[in-house]
Amino acid sequence: MLLAVDIGNTHMVIGVFTGPKLRCHWRVKTDKGSTVDELAAIFHTLFTMEGLRFNDISDTIISSVVPTMQAAWAAFATRYLNTTPLVVGSATVQTGMPVLIDNPAEIGADRLVNAVAAYNKFKRALIVVDFGTAITWDCVSAAGEYLGGAIAPGLSIAMEALGSRTAKLPQVDISTPPDAAIGTNTVAAIKSGILFGYGGMVDGLIRRLREQMAPELTQAVATGGMATLIAPYTTSIDHVDPMLTLNGLQLLHERNT
Repeated sequence: MLLAVDIGNTHMVIGVFTGPKLRCHWRVKTDKGSTVDELAAIFHTLFTMEGLRFNDISDTIISSVVPTMQAAWAAFATRYLNTTPLVVGSATVQTGMPVLIDNPAEIGADRLVNAVAAYNKFKRALIVVDFGTAITWDCVSAAGEYLGGAIAPGLSIAMEALGSRTAKLPQVDISTPPDAAIGTNTVAAIKSGILFGYGGMVDGLIRRLREQMAPELTQAVATGGMATLIAPYTTSIDHVDPMLTLNGLQLLHERNT
């Protein structure tokens, strides 16, 4: 079995694959101070709940935007799983996707994994929108080349800033939708501003990115923890795939073994 790990700034998404099939997956809060032994304790419990043992894992692949957690996970994979992890972004991992940005070393591992996974699935020009701590737009050409993209603060950052930097605005649960764009109370107005506002931003950036690509051929794919929440407030998202990153990690492992 393959353990695939995507370490983000807010959450870690972990999946166990049997061949190409995702057997189970978890979303766990990223604690940048976690030690190797603490990771072992957490995942021993999660594995047990799914009827798994550490020695069921034969391979590990990791993508990370948090260097300290990457080191802890690599040590966990070596010490407790007895595997030598593949780390996306290292010179030993070949993605099969040319990266045509100014400095290819700058690209986040998760962005590259998403681009590879989406192109493998759709085989066409794409814009991948990842709704994480930051929202990223990643552009892939019809020939399967990574072209670049855009980055903006994510919904959770905006919500935290609104609550902490204002005296009277409350923290709001945006999992329930606003009744309309015109909010008739403070909570409804915040929901409208976040959901309709971010939906409009996503659409606007996709439109501009498409203008540089091939508008009639380019499709937009959404992924990330808040993809299913914000996608209904957009008109430009063609597909939603919450498991895109994990499937991309499985694909890269397959290509490199």
